[in-house]
Amino acid sequence: MKRRSKAMAMRPRAWFYGLSFRSRVWLAFLLLITLAVSANGTISYLIAARVVQRNAFQLSEDTINRTAQVVDQRLRNITVSMMSLTISEPFKEMMKDVASADTSRYYQHLTAMQKVFSQFQFYDVYIQSMLIATPIGDFYPTTSIRATNQPFYDSDMYRQAKIEKRPFWVPRHEDAFFTGREQVISLVLNTIGEIPNQDYDVYLIVNIKENDLYRLITDSQNKAETLLDYMFIDGEGQEVVRLPLYAATDAGWRASFLDRLRRDQTGHFFYPLGGEQSLVNYANMEVGENWILVGIQSKERLLAQVNGIKRSTLYALFGCLLLSLFVSSGLTRLLLKPLYKLQELMKRAPHNDLDVRFTSRYRDEVAQVGLRFNRMLDEIKRLIQDVTDGETEKRKAEIKALTAQMDPHFLYNTLNTIYCKSELGANEDASEMILSLAQMFQLGLSNGRDWVTLEDEITHMKMYLAIQQKCYDTLFDYRLEIGSEVDPSSIVLKILLQPLVENAILHGFREIDSGGRIDIAIRTEAGQLVLSVKDNGSGMNVEEVERQMRHAATGQKGYALRNIAHRLQLYYGGQARMELYSEPGRGAEVVLRLPATEGGATNE
Repeated sequence: MKRRSKAMAMRPRAWFYGLSFRSRVWLAFLLLITLAVSANGTISYLIAARVVQRNAFQLSEDTINRTAQVVDQRLRNITVSMMSLTISEPFKEMMKDVASADTSRYYQHLTAMQKVFSQFQFYDVYIQSMLIATPIGDFYPTTSIRATNQPFYDSDMYRQAKIEKRPFWVPRHEDAFFTGREQVISLVLNTIGEIPNQDYDVYLIVNIKENDLYRLITDSQNKAETLLDYMFIDGEGQEVVRLPLYAATDAGWRASFLDRLRRDQTGHFFYPLGGEQSLVNYANMEVGENWILVGIQSKERLLAQVNGIKRSTLYALFGCLLLSLFVSSGLTRLLLKPLYKLQELMKRAPHNDLDVRFTSRYRDEVAQVGLRFNRMLDEIKRLIQDVTDGETEKRKAEIKALTAQMDPHFLYNTLNTIYCKSELGANEDASEMILSLAQMFQLGLSNGRDWVTLEDEITHMKMYLAIQQKCYDTLFDYRLEIGSEVDPSSIVLKILLQPLVENAILHGFREIDSGGRIDIAIRTEAGQLVLSVKDNGSGMNVEEVERQMRHAATGQKGYALRNIAHRLQLYYGGQARMELYSEPGRGAEVVLRLPATEGGATNE
């Protein structure tokens, strides 16, 4: 027997060694691959199944919590909006008459409240109707038809409000205050007047369509891409919003289910429904009286992915065994070589090396990807160039647009003054004003250039001052000081001094008839060109002007300063700045500090 057993044990070994060397290697390789793939597939399945199951449970719980948050937030926003309604001016005026029991202005208050009602209904589409019940009469949007046979003070809501003494929500019910009798969810808010400890007996009722809240819940589910059935109930098991699942269950099931819901505080549990186990997730709402949003999902449907993974793992196992017999390292290297090449090129592209290109003598999928990679790089380079060119043109256009703006009032006043002086026979003054105005236009246009010499900028300002002194004979005088170190041929952005002088005349001297003084100083400091315009006018609030400049106000106040500041930023960037100094009633000074530019520089 021992010899026979030994002989039988030797047969498999003899069979194995009876094979050719190539067959033995192939068989050993097949066994190793089978063991490795089987072990890897089993472990992968267990890990994936556990992860998918945990993720499925978590996704279901997250969905119900997120839906509850959405509903809570929506109802809370409505509560806050209605509280803000009570601080509106029409509501306060109405409350004054309520306090004095004055009904004479009822229709006036009703009309004034319409705009407030419209605003709140416009900003929150979930609001279906609103009612303000007061001892002097009801106030509501005239677009709604009030059901006069149901006074609020005879309703259950009023009796509950007297007990609650706080805002509360009423679950689904038939709207008794407006025609249509729609199913609604209602917010009842007890308002407070200006007199402390006085009960005004005024209540604000807001109705939300049940269908809107139903859509809010189901839309949240669709966004989460889960398959949940919902119930929205209160602590007594009554519906807050009618959902299909509630109607599909009987009273006995709901009673036992509610008992389990009260007992479990973990947020989810398994419970039988329709002959199969279902995962129950629930979330307690912050609004309402013990309102609970419940989501139920079939366990089989929930874990369908796990079964799919199981089948997929088995298929992948056999597939890998078959493929392992035909795939070799040489073939792998041959197939992956173009990808490695493309990968290396892609690693260079993020380092701004956009000149790399993929080349291949084949037309396979990898080559097609490489060609698309090349086109992508070409497109990126083109877009970068387009953006660079666009920004350059945009800056030029903005500078031209800003410098082209001229106050039409100045032109109108100047021409009117010229006309008056001509009529009065002061032809010499009129001629001088016309000549100054022509020179101003000539220097301002500067043949379309954005830059002029400092000498031309000073001349442009002098022409403007000459015109203004003709228009306002005794209003002001000015003094110009130019440092000896200043180069008149320095290049500066045009139309900088004239708006500062104009600002001093229009705003600084608006409250005086004579005695104004403008001091204009041009000097160099620490390699910068400093332009200063100072007046003895009414001054300005520096903080207010700077705030208007930052927020780009649309009014005329601070417009000249904002214009100049914007232009300085567009061209000089951080190399130039504007400084404002003023004390109310004691004049103002504006200082521009520009980088000094040598004469003869070219301009765009």
